[in-house]
Amino acid sequence: MKSLFLSVLFYVLSNFTMAQVASKLASKPDAAKELITVETSCGECNFKLPGDNCDLAVRINGTAYYVDGVSISEFGHPHDDNGFCVAVRKAEVQGEVVNNRFKATYFKLLPVANASENSNKQDGGK
Repeated sequence: MKSLFLSVLFYVLSNFTMAQVASKLASKPDAAKELITVETSCGECNFKLPGDNCDLAVRINGTAYYVDGVSISEFGHPHDDNGFCVAVRKAEVQGEVVNNRFKATYFKLLPVANASENSNKQDGGK
C-alpha cells in the first residue's frame, strides 16, 4: 500500500514539472507558423502594464502584451512559488499581436529549469 501511495505521489509531482499546454488552444504548434520562446508573467505585477487585476502577459522583443486565449490561473495559482505573479517564466507560443494584445493560438509553459530562471522575481506581487 505504501509503495502504491508513493507511486501515485511521484506521478502527480512529476506532472507538475513538465511543460504544460493551454487547454483551450491548439494542443500542438502549427508547423506553418513561427514558434517563439517568450517571457511570460503577470502583466501588472511583473511587466508593469496598466490594469486593476492580475492578467497573463508575454514579453516579445522587450515589449509586454496582455494575452488573449489563456487565463493567468490556467497553470496554477498565480501567487504560488513559480506562479505568474511571483516569477517570470518562459513559454513557447504562436499567435499574433492585434490591437496591442497577443492573440495566442498555441501556448506551452516551459518547466522551471533551475532557481536562476526565477531571478526576475518581483517583491510582493499583487
